Amino acid sequence: MSTSERHVRLFRNGRNQAIRIPREFELEGDEALIHKEGDRLIVEPIRKGRLLSLLASLPPLTDTFPDIDDDLTSLDDVLL
Repeated sequence: MSTSERHVRLFRNGRNQAIRIPREFELEGDEALIHKEGDRLIVEPIRKGRLLSLLASLPPLTDTFPDIDDDLTSLDDVLL
């Protein structure tokens, strides 16, 4: 077994099967996604707020964007 593997025991917690996650495998946060691939269970942390942090770290856009309103009908010409 490599350092990325550990033998763990399964146990019951009420009607659910559970596993104790050793400290070196702890996930950050308090929520995770779980899915099954064949006999494997894949557990992935849900990382909240990461997109906003990423966007804040990006440099500002300097490109000039086209005015998309050029071809639209004037609001004065719209029938209500």
